[in-house]
Amino acid sequence: MKNLVLLILGFLLGALAMYFYCQKDKDSLEGMNPLVPRGIINPDQIKTLTQAYNSRYDSINATVFKDVKGGDNRSSWYSLEDVRNYLTIAEQQAKDLKYNMDGVRLYLGAQPMVGDTPGYTTLLFVPTGTPMGSEGNLLNFTLQGGGGRDIPGGPGLDMGNGGDPPSSNYPQ
Repeated sequence: MKNLVLLILGFLLGALAMYFYCQKDKDSLEGMNPLVPRGIINPDQIKTLTQAYNSRYDSINATVFKDVKGGDNRSSWYSLEDVRNYLTIAEQQAKDLKYNMDGVRLYLGAQPMVGDTPGYTTLLFVPTGTPMGSEGNLLNFTLQGGGGRDIPGGPGLDMGNGGDPPSSNYPQ
């Protein structure tokens, strides 16, 4: 009888500990809409981050784009319709490839050179996920963030519109 009580007490303490462990991320969003994604930043933070990129952008322009009017591209624009359609297609393709899609990773890329003119910088969306039925997944560790790996054979998204002019900083 004593062992049964200790076993029940152990389960209760374990469940309580797990509850608080899973709630730790939610504490930082107190008073906010639960649908608000992590990483939302305000316009002042956007300005700070894009201005911190200026020295890198200037280095790229001084070397690769020194003879190109307007310099390299600083941004990519995608329509909501294109992004939503891409996510739908990528999720279906992930299922077909036997993956659980958990997000997208953005890669910096560059369009191919045309003659002597270097291609503009672009952003590439790539689906990420984990194989379906992964072994040893007793708990959902995606709560910890980081996401899965790039899905081999998953479709990417490119061809966003560049800034106008390409060298425009935030805000445009």
